This record gives sequence, structure tokens and C-alpha cells, in this order.
Amino acid sequence: MSIRGKAYIVGAYEHPTRLAPDKSVAQLHAEAARGALADAGLSKDDVDGYFCAGDAPGLGPLSMVDYMGLKVRHIDSTETGGSSYLIHVAHAAEAIAAGKCNVALITLAGRPRSEGSSGTQPRNYGASAPDAGYEFPYGLATANGYGMCAMRHMHEFGTTAEQLAWIKVAASHHAQHNPHAMLRDVVTVEQVLASPVIADPLHRLDCCVVSDGGGALIVARPEIARTLNRPKVRLLGAGESPRGQNGGKVDLTTTGARWSGAAAFEEAGVKPSDIQYASIYDSFTITVLLQLEDLGFCEKGKGGAFVADGNLIAGSGRLPFNTDGGGLCNNHPANRGGITKVIEAVRQLRGEAHPAVQVKDCKLALAQGTGGQLGSRHGSATLILERE
Repeated sequence: MSIRGKAYIVGAYEHPTRLAPDKSVAQLHAEAARGALADAGLSKDDVDGYFCAGDAPGLGPLSMVDYMGLKVRHIDSTETGGSSYLIHVAHAAEAIAAGKCNVALITLAGRPRSEGSSGTQPRNYGASAPDAGYEFPYGLATANGYGMCAMRHMHEFGTTAEQLAWIKVAASHHAQHNPHAMLRDVVTVEQVLASPVIADPLHRLDCCVVSDGGGALIVARPEIARTLNRPKVRLLGAGESPRGQNGGKVDLTTTGARWSGAAAFEEAGVKPSDIQYASIYDSFTITVLLQLEDLGFCEKGKGGAFVADGNLIAGSGRLPFNTDGGGLCNNHPANRGGITKVIEAVRQLRGEAHPAVQVKDCKLALAQGTGGQLGSRHGSATLILERE
């Protein structure tokens, strides 16, 4: 069953805080939910489906539905890290098409900045994880896993640190117009390369920010969307894919976007050259480059040339990306940047992005999420959205 045109994103909200020492994670979820409902012009009594991932406290949807006083008939706690929330949009559309719910609420929230979390420590998902005994003793951390992928791409295709730096430069050009962005100063390629090396070849400015906060989305049945006084953002296509170690037969330069993107484009009936704006998951600069290749915006190995010389800067570049500043400059709440990618794509399609970065007459946008670790295993999700 295709979900093309079966659901609309009618509400979107990005929590403005980047540091929340005085708020609980549950409170951040609830505040984000309230903001998205207000944006849509709906109340919590209209919600009959709820979606969350591993960032939700307690028993996930059971705890949060109770905390927020929701009365729902459908819940979903799909967990694929930072890509979860794009999958939730697709799963909400599926549930709506199947008659399981009419209005779905999706929330994300966390406090990694307040709690001192970073990507420089080994990630231990628990002693029961099947990979723990093979990987945790060797200290695989988020940053060095992505550095390994970047080094491999440089080795195979001649990609340079200067080319990766252009991704950060583009994000900074956009973040200067976002009053909530953590890093609003425009930077140069030289400044990126002069920042300390965190995990060779990645510099500090190649890495995303660590922020508290959250966000929320409302997905609704078409009949409900048409009654609301908001611009109509329709879901055209979606794809999801895991990518693991495959018994050691893994290509570090290929992401799950190769498969999730192909599925989304096929369902939407469009091609990469039709996309006017792209929200690309940007935990690190290399994350962006690899996904752009795998989504088909350029050939494999040509990503370095594609992102260089300002090609991602709104108003001048070929493919405007992450016009809120992205995870590299604006916000990466709960160390999970997927929901903010959808939020900014919705802003662009509504014509509500900052005027300095708004894509003229934006009708077709893509949001891409990655969750987990590119150096080992991760999930990928792609959404293609249209302004009706």
C-alpha cells in the first residue's frame, strides 16, 4: 500500500531552548507537543495516535501518554536513533491510511548538554547487545567511528578536508539568521581546518553541537488537514533501511540512504533533480556528504566536489540544505537530529523559513535522517514532502 498523499504534516514545533537544567525530559516532550498542537490549531483531545522513540523517559509511550493526559488508540515506539522521527512520520501515515488513528503526535526531547554527554566517549548500548562484546572493549566512540568513514572516503575517492569544511561553512551562513542557533558566527574553510582535530580527519567544527531541547510534529488525515488554517504539506514518499556490519563485509562509504532514498523517490514519483530544498542529517560533515551521494544528488565519490564552493548555500548554491543551521550550528536535541530536519523542511514548504534563506516558491522538499553509528550500524529514513 502506498502512503502517497494519505497524510499531511499539519503541525511542527522546535523547542527554543538549547540548555534546560531546570526542566525534566518529560516536561520538554510535553512543551514540544503543546507547541506543535498550537501550530496546527488543534488540542490534545484531538490526538488519537502517539509516536516516540528511545529518548522518551520511563516506559516510552506508556509513560508519556499518561504524563500528557492523552487518550489514544494507537501507539508506536519504533527506535532507530536519530532517524526514528522520520520513520514515525511514515508509520503515522500508514496508521492513518489503515484507520488506526486520525491525528498523530510525534515528540522528541532530551538533556544531553545538561547531563554532560558528548560524542567522544564509547557508546555502550548495554551488555545484552549482541555486538557489545566485540566492539565496546575497543572503545568505538561516535566521533572516531565517523572519522573512520571520512578517512575511508578520502582514501578511495580523494575527498579533502577542505571539501568537508564547505558543509560547515554553508550551515554557518544559514545559522546567522536563526536567533535560536547555538553557533551563529559565519566561519570560513580556513577556520574549520584550524579548529582542533577531534577524530582524524574530522575537526571540532566538522562535528555537530550537543544541545538540550526537543521538537514535535502533528500528522493528520487529509480531511482534517483541509479544515485547518495552515499551509498544506503532503507526504509524497517515504523509505527506511537499516545498514549493519554484514558479517564484516561492509562498505564504510555507503549509508542506508542508498536504499531508503530509492524507496522514497519511487513512491513519490520524483527524482533528485526535482528537489528544491534538502534537510540532510548532519551529525558530522562526512554524514552529509555520504548521504548526498547515496540519495543520488551526485555520483558516489563525487560528493566532495558537489558540496564545495558554497553549493549548499541558500540563494547561491545548487542545493540549499539545512537552512536553520542544522545540527552543525543550530540544534541537535537529545543527540538525535532527525525531527529538526522535518521541521525545517515544513518551514520551507510553508514559506516560513527566514527570508534570507527561504527557497523561492519551494514546492518539493526532502528530509533525510540517520540514527546510530555510520562506522558500525545505523538506521536511515527518507521523506519527500510537497506543498499542496
